[in-house]
Amino acid sequence: MLQQILHGSFSITNVVAYLVAVLLIIFLILPFHEWAHAFVAYLLGDKEAKMRGRLTLNPVSHIDIVGALAMIFVGFGWAKPVPINPNNFKNPKVGMAICSLAGPIANLVAGYLGLVIYYILAFCFPTFFFLNEIGIAIKSFFAFYASCNVSLAVFNLIPIPPLDGSKILFAFLPYKAIAFMTKYQTVFSLALIFVLFTGGLSNVLGFATNGIFSFLNDIAYAPVNFFAGLF
Repeated sequence: MLQQILHGSFSITNVVAYLVAVLLIIFLILPFHEWAHAFVAYLLGDKEAKMRGRLTLNPVSHIDIVGALAMIFVGFGWAKPVPINPNNFKNPKVGMAICSLAGPIANLVAGYLGLVIYYILAFCFPTFFFLNEIGIAIKSFFAFYASCNVSLAVFNLIPIPPLDGSKILFAFLPYKAIAFMTKYQTVFSLALIFVLFTGGLSNVLGFATNGIFSFLNDIAYAPVNFFAGLF
């Protein structure tokens, strides 16, 4: 969307839909992502996040200003990381991996539910959604909302510290390798930012995002289409 604005190839309708979707991501979905980490950690025996007031969907407890601005202007962002103590798990590596996976899964679930809601509304009000300008804006909103969720899930699964994917990778690495990656986390993070802004991962991330989005779109459309055929 930012590239479209810079090149002038955008409409006010799409910009408004994008901003509404991104604000929903910032104030609802990013907190939901972090809550999922905290909730799974709590289920596995770690009360750290709960004691620090992070086992909540209240956005005030989770929002990171820089991450929110990045979400608006760059298309991906982050919230404050949930504190998790792997020593409280029976198996620290596996427990940490499961907790880390919970965040991206939360994003995929949120994106999927958004697509389901869209198809239900489109089925119930087809003329409004396809011929009315407001309906077209709502359609754009759901598309941006779902794609942002998928993008966040894919981005967070990159196996580079401090992203969730690195904690999942750690479950398969020896402790010396984990210590090395943790020690040089800042270096890995800066390298990742450089690669992202130079477009080094664009094709890979785009392929993964498009593939997952298409899959979620198909499984969201199928049941609605099935029930639509019954009427």
